[in-house]
Amino acid sequence: MSTVDPETLSQWYPLAMVEDLTEPHFQTMLLDRLIDVSRDDKGALQVLCGNRSLPVRERYGYLWTSLGEPVRDIPSIPEAEEPDRRLVGCGSIAVHSSGLRVVENFLDMAHFPFVHTNILGAEPETEVRRYQIETREDGEEIWVTDCTFFQPQAALSASGGILTDYTYRVAAPFSTLLYKTCPASPERQDVIALFVQPMTPTRSRAHPVMFLIDETSPLEGLVEFQQFIFLQDRIILENQRPRLMPLDGKYEIPTMADRSSVAYRRWLKGKGVTYGVLA
Repeated sequence: MSTVDPETLSQWYPLAMVEDLTEPHFQTMLLDRLIDVSRDDKGALQVLCGNRSLPVRERYGYLWTSLGEPVRDIPSIPEAEEPDRRLVGCGSIAVHSSGLRVVENFLDMAHFPFVHTNILGAEPETEVRRYQIETREDGEEIWVTDCTFFQPQAALSASGGILTDYTYRVAAPFSTLLYKTCPASPERQDVIALFVQPMTPTRSRAHPVMFLIDETSPLEGLVEFQQFIFLQDRIILENQRPRLMPLDGKYEIPTMADRSSVAYRRWLKGKGVTYGVLA
């Protein structure tokens, strides 16, 4: 069993979509520990690690818990409270990779034309334009702003290619979000969150959830579209070596397009995150 650093131990993590918890018991892993989820006599969800009862939260359609004593709450998403948005939980997807690599891949625009060809990108539009990086919330979050990228189909509701505006937010070491141009309402932004459950240092479960302004697309189509995108990413993630995240720059040489990755790795190092990191 790996040693878990205090920063990682104190975070909130999703375990599953609440609507999927239909069986009497559900078992999963979190930070090398076996987690048991069940319902009590009144139907309330409870989470156990051995004989220890863990905290339980239901938010954004998912069940959350923590193995430590969280200093910060589950990331706040104000857009989730807007009445005209659809909350679309996209299930849980297993990935044989460090959860930190899953987050880093989410931040990477350079792979759009090559991994998500004719959807989130296409040749010859491969340039990653210069963007800005800043920390917010007293250094607890990273924000990547002024991102633009041409996308043939930015969302299921898109009817043609558009120059999409992006803002990325790393809200916790294993939680990240993006805010992007909404095809149905260009003056507003859709929100896509990716919450990662680190099961072991090299195995994770990704829990994508969307907060969309889209009244017409069928739910099944929205979920299928997002899962299709992530499954394309999973192929890349599971072929990366090493599976653990190297924080030392000598292992992987970044380019200008990788500035968000460099900032993320430096931020993790500053926080003392070692779980899922290459020693």
